[in-house]
This record gives sequence, structure tokens and C-alpha cells, in this order.
Amino acid sequence: MARKSESDSFQPIRRGRKQRNRGEIFSSEDHERYASMRTVEDEMPNDDRPPAGDRWSIWWDSEPLQRGPEPHPEWVITDHGAVDYELGVLKTGKEADVFLIERAVPDTDRSVILASKRYRSAEHTQFNRAGDYIAGRGAKRSRDARAMAKRTTFGLEQAATRWAAAEFDALKRLYQVGVPVPYPVQVHGTEVIMEFIGDGRTAAPRLAETRPDPDEVESLWEQAAEALRRMTELGFAHGDLSPYNTVVHEGRLVVLDLPQVVDIYANPLGMDFLTRDVENLGSWFATRGIDREAVGDLHAEVLALAARP
Repeated sequence: MARKSESDSFQPIRRGRKQRNRGEIFSSEDHERYASMRTVEDEMPNDDRPPAGDRWSIWWDSEPLQRGPEPHPEWVITDHGAVDYELGVLKTGKEADVFLIERAVPDTDRSVILASKRYRSAEHTQFNRAGDYIAGRGAKRSRDARAMAKRTTFGLEQAATRWAAAEFDALKRLYQVGVPVPYPVQVHGTEVIMEFIGDGRTAAPRLAETRPDPDEVESLWEQAAEALRRMTELGFAHGDLSPYNTVVHEGRLVVLDLPQVVDIYANPLGMDFLTRDVENLGSWFATRGIDREAVGDLHAEVLALAARP
């Protein structure tokens, strides 16, 4: 989580502006896709816009169950008069794009930088291999399930909403048991707002981008192992864990990207996903000094945890 410094100024994005954030390099295809994205400003009638910011804070548009677990951290802004400023694109992906926003109370010094993950609309979404991940989840309404299976426009919209809800629910449950994940602020339709992990407006580096010394490698490995144990005890596999969706901030390993979180008991591929999580992350650590036997021991340990009644 990062708060605004006095030197920061509001820089709302505008549709079509080709911004480049520090640490991010966009291809021409990324810029073209970014130019076609709908921002919150596009979807808001002129007479509904706040006098400052790009939209009113959507905190009160969400039901209590769509907000983060209580007690809310002190930095979470819940004021009725708060507004959101669009600061630009943080990361682009196949299913969703992550934006940087600033939620602030105008005419005060209260503000916070947040990450806003927005799942793609039907015409831009590519839910590759979604069936492997969502096996065992099931849709509550058979109409929704049929539409998603047929990949109709309605079905893809439902899928986007469900992926957002799945990620938010996973973040809440993992956060509450001490897994190092961003605090989930709220979910609203296909948008998940969460704690921004970084300094100022600069995102924390991915684990794959770091060059830790031997002591730091040992510490990060212990953190990774504990995160995997806790997720397994909760009955979850990340499903896509790697050095590219974990970040390091002030010596702390943080796990990101959880829409595909897998129920290791309901999903017939659950144990396979759990094995892959350990192997993908363990391989990175093994090339940096962690004994491969330790990776194998962790694999055996989490499989034993998963096998407990």
C-alpha cells in the first residue's frame, strides 16, 4: 500500500493517451489496446461526475460482503465524499488489465494509491484454459453455465464477473489466514480494487526481477514455503504460481493474481495444480542456492497436508 507524497500530483488518464509507467514497457499492440479501453470516465454521464477526480468512490456502491474483511486497515478510505483519480495502466494481461488509481477526500490530505484490476469485456476477453481452473466450481444457475460453456456474449460477461468475484473471495480468505496477499478493498462487477504493493506509484518488482543475496534468498524461500502451506491448509492451490506473479516489497514476498485459484478437493486436477505451484516456484529458488531436496521436501509436505481428512 502506498500513500500520496506531497510531490505527487493528480494525473487522470484520458482515453487514447499512450502512457508509460516506470518499469513498464508497452508494445505498439499494448498501446493500441490501451487506447480502446473504456475508462471509468467514459462510462459516467457528465452530470454525474464529481467536481474533482474521475468518479465518485464506488465504496458505497458495494454491499458489505463485497468489501474487504474487517477490521478495515486505517488507510482504507470509506468517506461518502471520496473520489477516485485514474493514474494510468500498471499492467496488461489476457483476461484483465491493472490500473493505478488514487482514492482521495478532496480538500484534505487523506488519499491512498490502489490497484484496480478490471476484467475484460466480452469482445476483448480470452479465458484460455478456463475449464481446467473452474472445474468443480459450478455456476449456480444452469442458464449461466450453458452460456459460459457456449462462450456467448452473455456467457463471457458472466465469466468475467465470476473471475473477479473468485479473485476477491480468494484474496479475502487468504488474507484472513495470514497468506501474504494484497488487502482486498472491494469488488464491483468486473473490477477488483486492492492494496497497491509498491512505493509511491512504482510497483514492487516481481520475484523474477530481483537479485537477492544468499540470506535474502533463504528468507524469501521460507516465506514462499509458508504461503504454500497455508494455502494448502485452506484447501487451495494458486493454480499458476511462479516468480512472475509474486513480488518482493521491503523483504516481504507477496502473492498476486488469484482469479484461477483452485479448490484442490473439488477440482479433479487440484493435486496437479498444487504440484505445479511448488515446482514452478521451487525451480526458481533452486537455481539461486536453495537445495533441490528442500523443494522436494516441501512438495511432499504440502501433498501430505492436502491428504489430511
